[in-house]
Amino acid sequence: METASRNIVVGVAGGIAAYKACHVIRAFKEMGDEVRVVPTQAALEFVGKTTFEALSGNPVSTTVNDAVDQVQHVRIGKEADLIVIAPATADLLARMVQGRADDLLTATLLVATCPVVVAPAMHTEMWEHPATQANVATLRARGIVVLQPAHGRLTGSDTGPGRLLDPEQIVDLALAAAQGSSFDTSLAGTKVLISAGGTQEHIDPVRYIGNHSSGRQGFALAEMAAQRGAEVTMVVANSDALPTPAGATVHKVTSAREMQAAIMEHAPGHDAVIMVAAVADVRPAHPADAKLKKGRDEAALESLALEENPDILRGLVQARERGELDPDLVIAGFAAETGDAEHTALELAKAKLERKGCDLLMLNEVSGNQVFGQQRNRGVLLARDGQQREVPDGSKLEVAGVILEELLRCLERRRTSSQDK
Repeated sequence: METASRNIVVGVAGGIAAYKACHVIRAFKEMGDEVRVVPTQAALEFVGKTTFEALSGNPVSTTVNDAVDQVQHVRIGKEADLIVIAPATADLLARMVQGRADDLLTATLLVATCPVVVAPAMHTEMWEHPATQANVATLRARGIVVLQPAHGRLTGSDTGPGRLLDPEQIVDLALAAAQGSSFDTSLAGTKVLISAGGTQEHIDPVRYIGNHSSGRQGFALAEMAAQRGAEVTMVVANSDALPTPAGATVHKVTSAREMQAAIMEHAPGHDAVIMVAAVADVRPAHPADAKLKKGRDEAALESLALEENPDILRGLVQARERGELDPDLVIAGFAAETGDAEHTALELAKAKLERKGCDLLMLNEVSGNQVFGQQRNRGVLLARDGQQREVPDGSKLEVAGVILEELLRCLERRRTSSQDK
């Protein structure tokens, strides 16, 4: 889906993660956007001016005293459709809160009326310091999107929250913010368990039964939930190529039975479970210990005996009904449907919602390879109370935002219902 070229300002503060800004710049340029890089003077200690100019195709300056006849900070700020700051240091956050205009970047920010997305990067102690957290809260209250940083390796041998998100994450989240996705913290204090990826059922040590799921929608939901303040746990099947959502705890599995065990182990104590993973319906009844050979094991390959996998979504609902899980637990599922000669995909999804007994069901019509492995998604969101919501075509992060709004509605409704009893 083609989009019009945007004027994007990439601000870069002086931190070791400044080199990742180069990948952010290149990603926007490859989308056809016009990019203007505005670094701080400290940023140029880490990445040279020549590099930023070569990648963006535009001149680079750090001061309002350059190109005075053009009044740079006013022109750049007014023309911007989106400003992305990556990395943002603790010092820059503090200067933004104070409304400083002591370099081209901060002066530009005071002029801009477009969405501003800030990707912090600093040591854990600096990120968690009360002053920094107060600055983050102030910026968010002013409508600036301050992303949650990643957890991981920092400068030196330390590990913890404060690592800059991967460039791919920054770009995708920034574009979601530009399209109006909410980044409020309404999920703060909420614990969400999300499954993602596609399970694999081994036929022998080198072959398996699987599907085309990339895990992108599950990871997008986890990313958006984490950015909105949720404590996120993931159970992931075979999606190692995707970056870990900010602060999420990830448990890796391979098969449907492994996923079932992990989901049932971690579901207690959560407020919501979202089953996004594409779980194989069947598995080989007798997987071989050694590779099946053509000719020698022809019969085994031609008549592969299959048996059904557990229905994890239905099992969650039944566990809630038996009192083994919190009665207020919200359970959401996905339906990948193609329709058939007798029923539309929507009719099949409605029947599945009734059969499974979950609170929400997102219908993805997957005929023609419309969803699996793609960057975008769309569908219909069905609720247990009969409500139906069209989810328009958008990035998987944008679709995740719509799903989370409905999830919040379900959480509030179930909690209100419990309080009234």
